[in-house]
Amino acid sequence: MSYIDVTGKTEDEAISNALRQLGLERDDVSVQILERAKSGFLGLGSQPAKVRVTYGQDEESSPTEEVRQPEKPVEKQPEVREPAAPKAQKEPRAPKTPKAPRPAEKKQERKTAPVEKSAPATELGEEVDNEKAQSIRKFLSGLLEQMETPAEVHVYLPEKGRYKVILEGENLGALIGRRGETLDAIQQLTSYSVNRVGGRVRIQLDAENYRERREKSLEHLAQKVASKVVKYRRSVTLEPMNAYERHVIHTALQDVPNVTTYSTGVDPNRRVIVAYDREKR
Repeated sequence: MSYIDVTGKTEDEAISNALRQLGLERDDVSVQILERAKSGFLGLGSQPAKVRVTYGQDEESSPTEEVRQPEKPVEKQPEVREPAAPKAQKEPRAPKTPKAPRPAEKKQERKTAPVEKSAPATELGEEVDNEKAQSIRKFLSGLLEQMETPAEVHVYLPEKGRYKVILEGENLGALIGRRGETLDAIQQLTSYSVNRVGGRVRIQLDAENYRERREKSLEHLAQKVASKVVKYRRSVTLEPMNAYERHVIHTALQDVPNVTTYSTGVDPNRRVIVAYDREKR
């Protein structure tokens, strides 16, 4: 394992600086916060955040530098140059025969991959059209029109009190945003608008099957971090996550021996800490 210590105005900025220096993604490294940022008073006494970013292949021992003995300089022998041989006279080249034109090759058309849907309709049942579903469609249609991102709104009711909303269309990446931040914001706005009147319901918004793909990515990250925690017997602090993503991490590691998880901080900077617990079996 290799690591670098990087500073920044905040913990997130320090992590970003380290990833930029290493040319790696967030899931490829482990982060340990050495010193948290302090704002001070009127700029006095401020202290930058300091993090340690570990990367590279896992090894049983810490990397050591190999010390080599200095090599003795080798005396150079004077070079003996032989007299250059006389140049041979070039023979006249035969005229090139024109090549026959090749038949025009047909360009292969690239097939565009179909847009992956969030969930098959057979798993969610038929769409609903009750009062809450109509409110969801009305709000989202107006919001998407203002965002100039057309998409079809499909509303399902897989269980009582929980609505599954799927957006279908092309180029919906702008609606998802970086790690689902835009999708989460649209979901919160929709929930607030719909729950102002009548009974309260839960609304889950998805596009291009992002939720399932994100969940699998978080489960993979949890297992990867847990193996490092057990191996090196030290805690690892993950990046800030929302309540749903923190729940995925806790659930993925709840049965892992010698590993315990807990959350610290306040939203939106609340994080999960994966810690070593020798008493957990």
